[in-house]
Amino acid sequence: MAVSNNVLLGLIAVTLVLSSVGVAANFMPRAPTASTLEPMTRIIYVNAIEPKGSASNATEPFPTNPLPSGGGYILKPPDASGTWTVETYIWEPSVIVVYQGDNVTLQILGVNGKEHRSQIENYVGSFNVKRGQLTTLNFVADKVGTFRIVCVDHQPSMTGYLIVLPRQ
Repeated sequence: MAVSNNVLLGLIAVTLVLSSVGVAANFMPRAPTASTLEPMTRIIYVNAIEPKGSASNATEPFPTNPLPSGGGYILKPPDASGTWTVETYIWEPSVIVVYQGDNVTLQILGVNGKEHRSQIENYVGSFNVKRGQLTTLNFVADKVGTFRIVCVDHQPSMTGYLIVLPRQ
């Protein structure tokens, strides 16, 4: 099968453009990733919140299956008007990601719930978050891994995670 000169010239031009882009890409500076930078100070804002939902028994029947115990889930039966409520306690955000060596400051605001007696496994032994108050935690992320952030008063739902990635 014969290829016309125009098609052949077009293929050569495309090949030259693609190879020059590839060569240029090898010499262009790349943005460093967070894991290759020096340790940083990271300030992370966290909220202790209680999402709620309610319904009327007339439109949605009250659930009959019990929720897990531990204070993290609350199911209130219908009141005199037939309205029932479901609540849960959570950390928002529930996952915090930092790199090994980072200086971490968590600013935790107590929005809902009188208090949250808590800990971050292998980092912060115990701390207490109270409604309307800001709790500040400072630590160096010196251990790589996944560590639970636990409110002992509202389990199992009020469990978050601190993920410390290795710095490469």
